[in-house]
Amino acid sequence: MMMWSNFFMQEEDRRRREAVGRRLAQGQHQLTPEREGKIKLGLLLSAVGSTLAVLAVGTEFWVELNTYKTNGSAICDAAHLGLWKMCTKRLWQADVPAGRDTCGPAELPGEANCTYFKFFTTGENARIFQRTTKKEVNLAAAVIAVLGLAVMALGCLCIIMVLSKGADFLLRVGAVCFGLSGLLLLVSLEVFRHSVQALLQRVSPEPPPAPALTYEYSWSLGCGVGASLVLLLGGGCFLLLTLPPWPWGSLCPKQGHRAA
Repeated sequence: MMMWSNFFMQEEDRRRREAVGRRLAQGQHQLTPEREGKIKLGLLLSAVGSTLAVLAVGTEFWVELNTYKTNGSAICDAAHLGLWKMCTKRLWQADVPAGRDTCGPAELPGEANCTYFKFFTTGENARIFQRTTKKEVNLAAAVIAVLGLAVMALGCLCIIMVLSKGADFLLRVGAVCFGLSGLLLLVSLEVFRHSVQALLQRVSPEPPPAPALTYEYSWSLGCGVGASLVLLLGGGCFLLLTLPPWPWGSLCPKQGHRAA
């Protein structure tokens, strides 16, 4: 009887130790309400940047190409393009603002013809107003933008895991992902700017002659710039949350501990 009594007591002690160990492990992974609130605010900021990034990459109003108004004609031509497709439009000159020398803006109602770039399917360059795109630069801008979106999605997943599973070590990974996605979007914007410059210079010698063009960047590119800055800010906020407490806090005694 004594032997069985000792066995049951040892088994009970072992179970208690395991239960205490599990509770301690769970307590280490739990976030304090203050820290959880800061992470949620950072996630909200990053969600705004992510929304702007998806809107920028998915729309085609990165740059507008405008021809000059022609005398004696009731219509004029304009175009707008993004990473994936271009749209040419024939606008009524009566709708164009009177003080404007060129056709546009492209948001005006008119006859539109939108096509995806052929270099994504057949590998051919596109032609816009007797000018030829440089497909290598356009492809590079699109690939970098998609890579930025993929890294951004990974960052969102890491932060969600921190909030749901208490995996605090993923906070640093999420911070790096958001910062890297912001940098990739900025690089994509710069590469796209070079593609626009290359398009304007690659004039086709074949008739009819290429019309004179002006260009202006539009709201999709503005969304991309805003998304890059917000994602960089979100990544910086998450990175600050991974740093140890401010060391100077111990040098400043609280008011309640002052001597009378």
